[in-house]
Amino acid sequence: MNITENKINETIVLSIEGRIDTNSSTQLQAKILQSFQKAKNLELDFAQADYITSAGLRALLIGQKTAASKGGTMKLLHVKPMIMNVFQMSGFAKILTIEP
Repeated sequence: MNITENKINETIVLSIEGRIDTNSSTQLQAKILQSFQKAKNLELDFAQADYITSAGLRALLIGQKTAASKGGTMKLLHVKPMIMNVFQMSGFAKILTIEP
């Protein structure tokens, strides 16, 4: 998995490429937490992400809770149907802010 970071005004955009699994979820979690130290709002671009496991879901949940505690936002963008299906089956589609 590769993560590219861009800052646009008060928002950090993390573009995620590849698989979010047990091995890479800690990297994603660390990047999310680092981003909230630099900005109040975070967007995760999933256009190039093609797989997510429960470990990846945990990283996103920690990010969502961090956003709420800091009065910020975390949005997921360009989520592919396969990953969206995982979010819906796990109930995460109701917890996370997901935009087309």
